[in-house]
Amino acid sequence: MGVPKYKALTRFKYSSDSPKDCFDVHNPANGEVITTIQGGGIAEIEQAIEAADHAFHNDWRWRSPFERARLLLKAADRLEAHFDELACLLSLENGKPVSQAREGDVLFVIGIYRYFASLIDKLPNEVYDQGAIYATVLREPYGVVGAILPFNWPPIHFGGKSAPALATGNTIVIKPGDQAPLTVMRMVEIVSEVLPPGVIQAVPATGVHVPQALVTHPKVKKISFTGSTGAGAAVSKLAADGITPLTLELGGKNALLVLEDADLDLAVRNAVDGAFFNQGEACTASSRLLVHSSLHDSFVSKLAAAVRRLKVGDGADEQTHVGPVVTKAHQQRVEEYIRIGLAEGAKIEAQAPLPTNPRLTNGFYIQPTILTQVTRDMRIAKEEIFGPVVTVIKFETTTEAIEIANEVEYGLVCAVFSRNLTEAMRVARHIDAGMLFLNNYNRMALGTPFGGTKASGYGREHCIETLKDYTWAKNMRYPTGLGVVGGWSKLSSLFPSEVNGK
Repeated sequence: MGVPKYKALTRFKYSSDSPKDCFDVHNPANGEVITTIQGGGIAEIEQAIEAADHAFHNDWRWRSPFERARLLLKAADRLEAHFDELACLLSLENGKPVSQAREGDVLFVIGIYRYFASLIDKLPNEVYDQGAIYATVLREPYGVVGAILPFNWPPIHFGGKSAPALATGNTIVIKPGDQAPLTVMRMVEIVSEVLPPGVIQAVPATGVHVPQALVTHPKVKKISFTGSTGAGAAVSKLAADGITPLTLELGGKNALLVLEDADLDLAVRNAVDGAFFNQGEACTASSRLLVHSSLHDSFVSKLAAAVRRLKVGDGADEQTHVGPVVTKAHQQRVEEYIRIGLAEGAKIEAQAPLPTNPRLTNGFYIQPTILTQVTRDMRIAKEEIFGPVVTVIKFETTTEAIEIANEVEYGLVCAVFSRNLTEAMRVARHIDAGMLFLNNYNRMALGTPFGGTKASGYGREHCIETLKDYTWAKNMRYPTGLGVVGGWSKLSSLFPSEVNGK
């Protein structure tokens, strides 16, 4: 099943008629425009919210858990039927290698729909026996969930927000990343074939006005946002006015610690994976490599040799390791960080070659880059670059490594490599990060909590705990008939003939 053919102008259900809402989607591999999207505006996002609110109150929240599970499983089957189409479309608009799109994004979105379908009847409700009173605690859905997605993992973020929201009885309105919205819009079309009308909506848009309207709308009762820390802070401020609960998955400046007794080859292999998978456009990227001084030179030599062998090119090419970054503006931003690093005193240790195919001349490519002679105070050691650039920082003691790992504002991921698992676990306990990887860099562990601390956000995705993030607790108390229900003792003289609990 091939990629859909897009016209010069593409309209969707919630497209406006205003030229100011139009925006281009590019193929990062060659810089060409795939299509111009007629996006939505304030009126369209309000229409989508109203439709989702109607579906919530009149249909979806009242369906049994088993019915919701059945439909989510059907949605997963429909997504699977479009497996290759979605992977190719994602590579086309996002730039990532199609092999990564298949193995990472599309496989994940199918799996997470099935995962949350399996958990629907396991939402932890509780009953407390308090003698004269039973207390039943139910989990209620919020209503309309607003989801704001980035460009880097569209299927993963689509599934990570829509699957738990729908599983718990909410409806959802999605604002895709405007750099790469086509895959999300296609997935919404696919799952809408089996879901009731209004349950899932998406409005493509550019600029800040539509996401602001989504966050501040009084009928949106929960927001889930993935993006930069700065944008997340802005969303938090807007949501605060409406006392709207949030899940925030934000940035990262993640450290990979190579301790003195580490398996060097294992550490290098995982460092390459962690730093350059998805072009480094990942909040989970291992962008800081902290290496014990005794291993530093050998580590850098092996890492440089591996990076020089990386093939940079069109994501549609099955042989490509590293594709282009998503936009020209982002390419320029990453290149500027390399210049900043050099001005700060860093050295380019190695780079992978750029593609030589003339067809790709105008693509948004960055040479995968290793920067050495980096010190912990440099901007490139502290700020999120979000591209295929990795810094190597030397340390002398494990205590120093922990200090360097923790001193950035973020707290998403940290990896520790050591042959002594007890020591690796001790170090991990001292790291302020939501996810710790010991002797591996596996980011795709569906069913375990995904999220961070500090400026990396709060809330947990992709796990059973997520169900609580999309619901609120309702406490219902009722007499058991096994005793006197407590109350205001002074009132007993006013009602001498009443027997409490009868």
